[in-house]
Amino acid sequence: MKKITLLFVAFVVFGFTGNAQTPQQKLVSLFDKNNKEILVAAHRGDWRNEPENSLRGLQNCIQKGIDLVELDLKMTKDSVLVVMHDNTLDRTTNAKGKISDYTFDQIKVFRLKNGLGRVTTNAIPTFLEMMEAAKGKILINVDKGNTYLPQVFEVLKQTNTMDQAIVNVTDNTQYDKLKAENNIPEGAYLMVVVGMKNDDALSVIASYKANKRAIIQPIFDQDNYPAISELPKISKDQVIWLNSLWPSLNGGHDDDTAVEENKKDESWGWLIDKKATILQSDRPIDLILYLRGKKLHK
Repeated sequence: MKKITLLFVAFVVFGFTGNAQTPQQKLVSLFDKNNKEILVAAHRGDWRNEPENSLRGLQNCIQKGIDLVELDLKMTKDSVLVVMHDNTLDRTTNAKGKISDYTFDQIKVFRLKNGLGRVTTNAIPTFLEMMEAAKGKILINVDKGNTYLPQVFEVLKQTNTMDQAIVNVTDNTQYDKLKAENNIPEGAYLMVVVGMKNDDALSVIASYKANKRAIIQPIFDQDNYPAISELPKISKDQVIWLNSLWPSLNGGHDDDTAVEENKKDESWGWLIDKKATILQSDRPIDLILYLRGKKLHK
């Protein structure tokens, strides 16, 4: 009986249907006012199960049917975009020092650590490699690439993946200022992170109405900032992405509260009530199961 139950759960989480949407269709559907589905993003490529920001993590998320992988970018000394969260190699690899002090030929011999801090056989991937591996299979959120936006968009053009990537831009930036300072390609999907305790939070959010492919990512360390109560109204015109990662991003409505304290309604449910269309999680499979129980995920 136990084996049957496990197989059923695996089918529910990982099973694909014949009419499954492509990544491009999923991204377009986010902007459909009749859309009821909530997409799930795996933070740093589901780092609890594979080395963070790795090709293996990306492939793992594809196999599990997760909608979207969030990754982070840094640039090497010779201007190669690599997938890495920190400015240094110390925490996540068997090397030390700043990424910007190494050429890619030097960096490609280093190996990533897993979540336990043990060195694996996984190399540090380039952004180009990640987008080639993701093409046609899964959505990508490009974080920490705002310093290198021209290079980011060049890779997306080169791999023909502009229509399955969401690119984070400079936090708390008015859209007019962003356009004036950057050459944003036609058709690019953008996401701005907005601190909801800021006095201009609602103004920044409203400025992105001018871009029909913009997504809003509100963050907040407390859940009682006045601007938060406006999110359901904002969601009628704009797509909202919320994070369930750690309390400082969601006022305490986080993954650990959901899973370890079994307070899913108080955490994930609360975020859903704010009308998020995308939820980023460090526990993506648990979240998908919860959403499917509420018929909010296919």
